[in-house]
Amino acid sequence: MESEKVKQTILIVDDIPENVDVLSGILRPRYKVKAALNGARALKIADGAAKPDMILLDIMMPGMDGYEVCRRLKANPATAKIPVIFITAKDQEADETLGLELGAVDYITKPVSPPLVSARVHTHLALYDQNRVLEERVRERTRELQQTRLEIIRRLGRAAEFRDNETGLHVIRMSHYTRLIAEAVERGHEWSDLVFNAAPMHDIGKIGIPDKILLKPGKLDDEEWKLMHKHPEFGAAIIGEHDSELLKMSREIALAHHERWDGTGYPFQLKGEAINLPSRIVAIADVFDALTTERPYKKAWPLEDAVKLIDDSAGRHFDPGLVPLFHEVLPEIIRIKQQYAESTYSE
Repeated sequence: MESEKVKQTILIVDDIPENVDVLSGILRPRYKVKAALNGARALKIADGAAKPDMILLDIMMPGMDGYEVCRRLKANPATAKIPVIFITAKDQEADETLGLELGAVDYITKPVSPPLVSARVHTHLALYDQNRVLEERVRERTRELQQTRLEIIRRLGRAAEFRDNETGLHVIRMSHYTRLIAEAVERGHEWSDLVFNAAPMHDIGKIGIPDKILLKPGKLDDEEWKLMHKHPEFGAAIIGEHDSELLKMSREIALAHHERWDGTGYPFQLKGEAINLPSRIVAIADVFDALTTERPYKKAWPLEDAVKLIDDSAGRHFDPGLVPLFHEVLPEIIRIKQQYAESTYSE
């Protein structure tokens, strides 16, 4: 019974039951065999939950011929990689060429030779298994590299917060707030996830600000503000130019998250939609968290007052189209705020 569970599955597609019986007799000792007597049924089985490991496909069938079945299999991402072997009475070179051009891995003519069928099936299944193993290794390595990159970005983001007398929880909270608003924009999960993972780098440029300015307990003078206003450019320089979508977005956010909708922000006084969308989202999340969090130098604002400021700043500081989305996800934002709450600071 255990060996039966690990047997690979072959789907035989032929409109003549006798042909199915011949191939089944050859293959059943080593494989689990399924059958379909027409193309439509074959496509349904192939796209099912338990996909076959290989398809043996006749060409001359009523309704949908084997060529069309193969075209549809290869056009569907869920079935495109399943190896297809044509088994047919069509023995012209042009027929074989067409079959291989459509994506079949092999072409066997009838009447079939049992040793030949067994050998070809075994060879192509072995290649298919090897490719699947290699693809999984590549995917796993890619996941590891991506996870490492994300962790470095998060750690760098937290490092910038620690320099600014933050606990590191700010970057976690505002990143989650950012993702919630990004999801409400409805540009797809992949995009909102990208925004979430890029957001922690928004203030990385603070690493370039001298301690005497960054940690100054009093108000900054004009010269000090001029230097502080350069931290977005410092952040963009630290991140640099990359092909990675994640690092591209991280750089955009670092550079533009202090721009304002009305053009009074910095460093470039960008206005409206000239500010990239992720930065407009981060601006709301960043300000909201800063307002509602206690620090040694300030008390936390009441939630209602912070929300009112966001509302009052719509069209001036913030994108007026994003503020209603902020309200949409506010209950989840409050939950995140509680989950990652700060410890109370002592005087």
